[in-house]
Amino acid sequence: MSTTAVQPRSAGAPEAPRRRKPGSKLKLRNALIGWTFILPNFIGFAVLTLVPVIILMYLGFTKWNAFGAATFVGVENFQRLMSDKTFHTALFNTAYYAVFHIPLTLAVSLGLALLLNRKLRGMAFFRTVAFFPYITSIVAIAVVWNMLFSPEAGVINQFLMAIGVDNPPGWTTSTDWSMPAVIIVGTWRDMGYYMLLFLAGLQAIPQELYEAARIDGANTVQRFWNVTIPCLRPTTFLVTVMLTINSFKVFDLILVMTNGGPGTSTLVLSQYIWRKGFEENDFGYASAVAIVLFVICLAVTVFQFLMNKRRER
Repeated sequence: MSTTAVQPRSAGAPEAPRRRKPGSKLKLRNALIGWTFILPNFIGFAVLTLVPVIILMYLGFTKWNAFGAATFVGVENFQRLMSDKTFHTALFNTAYYAVFHIPLTLAVSLGLALLLNRKLRGMAFFRTVAFFPYITSIVAIAVVWNMLFSPEAGVINQFLMAIGVDNPPGWTTSTDWSMPAVIIVGTWRDMGYYMLLFLAGLQAIPQELYEAARIDGANTVQRFWNVTIPCLRPTTFLVTVMLTINSFKVFDLILVMTNGGPGTSTLVLSQYIWRKGFEENDFGYASAVAIVLFVICLAVTVFQFLMNKRRER
């Protein structure tokens, strides 16, 4: 039997080229394809969101009127916020809107989803009708609802007087009732969108759970609390987070419906940022207010995520 001796490679001889693994080219190609899909969206996010946010963080510590160079003033803008009564009013109104708009929209959209989660003829039409306000022009919504809320000729006050209310509210002309009017319209406008999210969550619940609960003798209310609500927890968490962020940064509805009035009764932080920046040309101070709003939204969202994680344990 013959043996072949393995000759040792001399120190000066070049190393033989390593063979590339067959799957490495495929992995590289897949990575390039993935980046091709991701890159346009990332570029758009960087140019339209990330870079402006970084610039905003810097402008919040400057004094700048959009002309010339920005002057760094440190925390002067934030110290000014502490004594700005209009800012305090806007902060209170923003919290007022969020505290009532979030649970009201959550309850109405869930109730609407439960009503429309039936296999009956014509349900697609009613779902479209419920969603239609969300895609309607905000200007048209404001005009129509201002007519409905008119103290003298509005349909709402005419109905209230017909059922015996002697002094109906002034709604958008009253400092006490203007914010409730905006909350009502905001809930009516947003309920269709969140209804679709709840509807998707309801249709993902296995019917076997309802059958098992029915066999165990659970009635309709018990099935709702012990089956529907626990299974909708991920959807409810998503809706709550989205509602919270959108409520704190509400702008367009109030701008076209009341323009922050009467007085400052419906002035919110987003509109205050608009006024300071684009009407008073004080972009440094407006950026400081925007940073405060960003921190509030971030803090509330992080708190919601922590509470949700704690509830899941």
